[in-house]
Amino acid sequence: MSILNTSVSGMLADSNWLSSISQNVANSNTTGYKNVETDFSSLVDQIGDGDPDYGGVATSQVALNSLQGNVVATSTTTDLAIQGSGFFVVSNSSGELFLTRNGSFTPDASGNLVNSAGYYLMGENVQNGASPLAANSLTGLVKVNVNDAGQTATATTAASLTANLPSTATPVAAADLPSANTASSTYTEATSLVVYDNLGGAHTINVYFTNTGPNTWEVDAYDAADASASGGFPYSSGPLATQTLTFSPTTGALTSGSPLSIAVPNGQTMSLDLSNMTQLAAAFNVTAATANGNAPSGISGVSVGTNGALTFNYANGTSKTAYDIPLANVASPDNLTSVNGDAFLPTAASGPAYLGTAGGAGFGSIASSSLESSTVDLATELTEMIQAQSAYEANSKVFQTGADILDVLNGLKP
Repeated sequence: MSILNTSVSGMLADSNWLSSISQNVANSNTTGYKNVETDFSSLVDQIGDGDPDYGGVATSQVALNSLQGNVVATSTTTDLAIQGSGFFVVSNSSGELFLTRNGSFTPDASGNLVNSAGYYLMGENVQNGASPLAANSLTGLVKVNVNDAGQTATATTAASLTANLPSTATPVAAADLPSANTASSTYTEATSLVVYDNLGGAHTINVYFTNTGPNTWEVDAYDAADASASGGFPYSSGPLATQTLTFSPTTGALTSGSPLSIAVPNGQTMSLDLSNMTQLAAAFNVTAATANGNAPSGISGVSVGTNGALTFNYANGTSKTAYDIPLANVASPDNLTSVNGDAFLPTAASGPAYLGTAGGAGFGSIASSSLESSTVDLATELTEMIQAQSAYEANSKVFQTGADILDVLNGLKP
């Protein structure tokens, strides 16, 4: 009897509905979880042009992966949430790639960022330069590791010095200029800069300013390590750089002689900007002195930008972008196949995965120190649970009625 088959399909459908509700309730606190809904569709058997023969109901379960969960703040920098479209690319211990919204990443014993389900965060290592990733493939990504930062040292390549040279200074004879590097060498004013070589070693560069006549000065740079035992001239080697500075007789501003190129010992050629030097009727006074580069320093922490750039921050205040964390998406996220650990695989129905930059067109941004909450609303689920239970009971009554009718038919005597 069709009444029995129809009621059985109804009970099975309602059982599937309750199963979806149970799954949602169980994952109401799962980071990045998207609730599942049960869709119902009628079954009809049609024979020729006759009346339809109703066959019951069928169900399908759809994960609402496009829903946005609430983003809540945490105290862990590597907790990541996506605000908008997209998924993190993750891998399991076998190297298989998946998509997920579960951004509860923390370093494991090796420093690899792994989420609460055991999936490793994947990104592009840009510490030695970056190359474009394939937009239509998830290959080329590596595990994001926050223990490979080591120490960093940066050679000095640029510096600046701002000072006033006294216009009333007495010129020094050519034979006694610092550039001559003799015991009789003398100068008008002097200062020094600390700079760094390729390995982060500190070097003190002595900078001498010597008046050579009206509105002209000689500037000389020496490695302080080459100074004589008395701390001055003669140095054991000649100047690292020598140049003439010319000043305006009306404004006192520097008109030529900047920048000064200095070959840092065991380092790079440093460009010393002297463009803000002045020659006025006032005493020598340094008002600003800067130099880039730094000594070796260990990592103090990491930060993640909204565009997915993961940066190593060092104790000396410097930073270096180490990884770019891309986002992936598919044309139909609701048709992704779910796997254990709140992860997904692309299917023919979802379309292939493609990569993009967080915050770019079609992709959401990444929020650090944040997690995306489950989209499950318990009040809604409990309400639907009552509805599913009532529908199941009603279908069971129909089945019971059909069974009673069948008993009547079976009891008829010819």
